[in-house]
Amino acid sequence: MQRRQFLFLSASSLGGVLLAQCGMNQGSNSSSSSNAAPVLKSENRLLEADLNIGSGTFSFNGHSGNLLSYNQQIPGPRLEASPGDTVRIRATNRLSQPTNIHYHGLHISPQEPADHIFLQLSPGETYTYEFTIPENHHSTTAFYHPHLHGYVADQCFGGLGGTFAVRGKLDEIPEIKQAQEEFVFLKDFDLNWQKTKKGMMLGREGSLATVNGQMDPSFSISKGGLLRLRMVNASISRFYRLQLENHPFYLIATDGGATSVPIEQSELLLSPGERAEVLIQGNQSSGSYRLLNLPYERVGMGMMGNGMMGERKNQGNETETLATLTYSGEEIEPLSLPKQLIPLEELPEPKTVRQFKLNHGMVPGQGMTFLINGQAYDSQRTDTRVFLDTVEDWEIINTGMMDHPFHLHTNRFQVVSRNGQAVENRTWKDTVLVPRGESVRIRIPFRDFVGKTVYHCHILDHEELGMMGIIAMQS
Repeated sequence: MQRRQFLFLSASSLGGVLLAQCGMNQGSNSSSSSNAAPVLKSENRLLEADLNIGSGTFSFNGHSGNLLSYNQQIPGPRLEASPGDTVRIRATNRLSQPTNIHYHGLHISPQEPADHIFLQLSPGETYTYEFTIPENHHSTTAFYHPHLHGYVADQCFGGLGGTFAVRGKLDEIPEIKQAQEEFVFLKDFDLNWQKTKKGMMLGREGSLATVNGQMDPSFSISKGGLLRLRMVNASISRFYRLQLENHPFYLIATDGGATSVPIEQSELLLSPGERAEVLIQGNQSSGSYRLLNLPYERVGMGMMGNGMMGERKNQGNETETLATLTYSGEEIEPLSLPKQLIPLEELPEPKTVRQFKLNHGMVPGQGMTFLINGQAYDSQRTDTRVFLDTVEDWEIINTGMMDHPFHLHTNRFQVVSRNGQAVENRTWKDTVLVPRGESVRIRIPFRDFVGKTVYHCHILDHEELGMMGIIAMQS
């Protein structure tokens, strides 16, 4: 099959995408989650989709800006498939710069025509991604976004991103099947994103925090009901310290898959690239309850003392209302929480242990750069070589003054300890927060796929400034 074909777009067709006024919600409190992105599902074991990558005019609260989008929608269409399905996505680049697509959280090949993040999709080019989701793939809330180094932070900050859900065993648990399901795509924007470069050192945050492309949308629940929220932090730098008024979260999945039992939490922290699924019980008085983003400071005071606080404006220091939960409909017989979910696989002890130190510093000729083990990213250098069917422990040590979410492509892992202390309630992850001055040990089974891919900080400005390494997986 010929997977590359060059389509030289006429000026009128390209201009039509650029000038389109897309129907993004204006931000009123009456908005509904039903305005979320359309869903493209697999049929007869095939998910086939066309994604047109372009730009257009979008409006928030009466203010308009030129943003980037898939199919003129922010977020892009939600993709849904199941283990064993074939996925075929035709991506057409209608931008004036190169791009590509990364399938963040999927356990698929890092080589063409699958999750090949070194591929460059030139302006006017169409490329067909095709892969099969493994039969034993876990249920997950993943997402897709650009990943071409040199462009990834700007393109994601500009609006590109969408959810990719893999249905599986978790979805078949009776109590979860009964729950109402909502997807929560968390993304912030700056309508002048193309001119917002000054804050890259700390990581840029937009002035508008949205859920499913909307300002303060509503989610509803019946008295006695269960609500399943499937949340994605698609922001390039913003952290979300989430709390729902008067309602605890019952964590049922992290970004690498299901937990073994529901875990009650009063709040939930999602750093960039992380996902989580929670259940909420409709057991409070009828009314409206705010989904809040509480203050969280991801940068140490030493950085503030260097005069960089002004680049973040006070972001992270104020409580934001992201969405509103309302009780509606008739009261129903209370639905119960599941007692058991998916047992956690016990991984063998590793034969190899590696250390990765995260920091930043001045590099001659490059200025302020973000580093892993003292080195900035080099596309011509392979930093780590691993063998298929082995298990390794990686100790990730943050010696800097900023928090860094560490993301590994292709393979998920378990967090086994923090600062030398064993972690209770281990879960599967592919992105883990490493706070400043702390260390995290993760255990990784390298399975199924060979090839080169990357690991990096998922504050995407930090990735662009050097905090990324290349890993080669070989048989």
